[in-house]
Formats: sequence, structure tokens, C-alpha cells
Amino acid sequence: MCDGHASRAEVAQGVPRPAEGPAVDPIPLEPVDEVRITTLVENVFDALLTGDERVSRVGLGAGRATAAQFVGGAADVGLMAEHGFAALVTVRRGTATTSLLFDAGLSPDALVVNAGRVGADLDVVQGIVLSHGHPDHAGGLAGLAGRRGTRALPMVLHPAAWTRRRFAVPGGDTRELPTLSPRALAGEGFELVERRVPSVLLDGAVLITGEVDRTTEYERGMPPAHQAWTGSAWEHDAAVVDDQALVVHVKDKGLVVLTGCGHAGAVNIVRHAQRLTGVPELYALLGGLHLGGPYFEPVIPPTVAALRELAPAVLVPGHCTGWRAQHALAAALPDAWIAPSAGSTYTL
Repeated sequence: MCDGHASRAEVAQGVPRPAEGPAVDPIPLEPVDEVRITTLVENVFDALLTGDERVSRVGLGAGRATAAQFVGGAADVGLMAEHGFAALVTVRRGTATTSLLFDAGLSPDALVVNAGRVGADLDVVQGIVLSHGHPDHAGGLAGLAGRRGTRALPMVLHPAAWTRRRFAVPGGDTRELPTLSPRALAGEGFELVERRVPSVLLDGAVLITGEVDRTTEYERGMPPAHQAWTGSAWEHDAAVVDDQALVVHVKDKGLVVLTGCGHAGAVNIVRHAQRLTGVPELYALLGGLHLGGPYFEPVIPPTVAALRELAPAVLVPGHCTGWRAQHALAAALPDAWIAPSAGSTYTL
């Protein structure tokens, strides 16, 4: 466990380096029969979306709330939407299933409230994976605190997740982001497992990428306004080195890749997963791709072109992907693209 923020030297040492060719020591990821991914926190909730054989949706009947203005004093409600991401990942091999929580959303209550409304039992979760330290992926951990009694819940994360960060827009406001506290999380019953390198969980069925190799020319990370405290000064934090993804190999289909924000770049992440596992087929890509806003719009065309070449059967770009990238991806991969919405369950 790390007892403080990552030092400047530690962050510099952890900067991903490009790698070419097959992995020297590939990770033999065990194929699974099925993976179900339920987005418990998303930027949008659309009660009118319909499902198909790949995705099931929830509507306005997902919950019931007190509403004195209506006859009967109550009304049907849907799910909470916020700028954040969290997903419940359940893998099945034969008749055995195991679940992990990937990220926790922004607010203390959205994750827990939405899980209750879709019938997701968070008490069966065997561990948590934190994609990175930004608060829109970790804020909901507060809502989980105390739910596990005296049994610690393992949490896999990168040691740079403790990095102190801020947004300092030239000529604009400077806003420091909430910084995770390892002491506070440990005190709430989370067993912290810090890893820079890949981790294999659930008896070889789930891969956590660790630091992602940056090999594309166009995925250059965050703008200069995103800064990290080095211990003596604020410096541009482009890489967000703690960014990592979750990977599952579905038997006879290929890789399922789940991202939080995709700060390392969607294409970098997929290629890194392919290289680590030796599995060339990309079956599905889900999660935030961080292509929203003027700084990232030039990254959209080469990303779309690369994803067309990778040809996933399922593509669910959510959270921070941005509406321009959503339109471009939907047009380029119409058969694969699925609209994101909180409470959706993708069965792969």
C-alpha cells in the first residue's frame, strides 16, 4: 500500500513506453463462456431505448419515489445519470459466475441507488478495479463503505491514482480535483492492491492492463490545463499513467475491453490488450473513450478509422466519449454501435 501521493520520480518512472511486436511474456487469459456488463453509472439515462439480443434496458419503472404532487403520493422513476462511470462485470465459466465492480461513479449515492433499482447485488462483488484516480470514477466508493461488514473488499488500482491533480485553464478558473486518500479507503474496509503492471484476476479470467503502452501518433493524452502536483510544482499531466482497462476473452469470440475514461487512447488500449494476451480478435469495446471537447476532436477521425479496421462486433462508447465522436462512430460502425444508458446490461 502507498501511504502518500506518488512522487515526481515515481510518476516519471511509470510513464508508459512504446513496445512493438508480440509480448515477451504473454499472459494466457482463460476464455470464459459469457461476460455480462451492467453500467450502473453513466452520463445518460434514456428510458425509451429498446434492447435486443446483445443488450437489455430498464425504463421508468425501475424505481419508485415519493412525489406528493401525484395522486397516490408516488411516481415511477428511472436511474440516476451523472458525469461518471461504473460497471458491474460478471463472468461465467460453465455454471460458475463471479462479479467485479469496475469504477464507482462520481456521487456517493448514484452507484448504490442505481444498483438497487436494477436489482444488482453489490454484496456478491468479489473485488473492485479502479480505472484511475479521477473523482468521477471513485466518488461512489463512499456509498459502498460499510456494506461489507468486517470483511475487506480488495481494490486493484495503480499507485499513481493518489496523484494530486487540477485543471488550470489559462485566463480561467483553476480547480483542484478531489484526491483519493489511501488511509481513508483502508479505514473504510478496502484492501488496496497497487499494481503498475498487469494483474490477472478471478482465476485467470480477467486481465487488468496496468499501464498502457502509448504507440499511436495521435493519442496524446490530456491538454496542458490538466496538471499534477510533483511535490514542488504543478506540471502538465498528459499521460494519466494510472489509466488502465479491464479485459476478458470470450470463447470463440475474442477480447472484450472495458475502459473507464480511456485516457491512454482507445486504440492504444485495444492494441495493448491484444499484445498482452496474444488474442488478435476484438469482440467488444465498451466504456469512456475521452473524445469529447475541442482538444480531442482532431483525434476522432484516426480513432474511428482504426476502430473500423479492428471491426468489433459490439461498440458501446459511453461516459466521456462526446457527442461528435458518438455520431462518427455510429456512422462508421452502425451494426456494432449501441447507445449507452445507465442500467443497460450487455451480454457477450
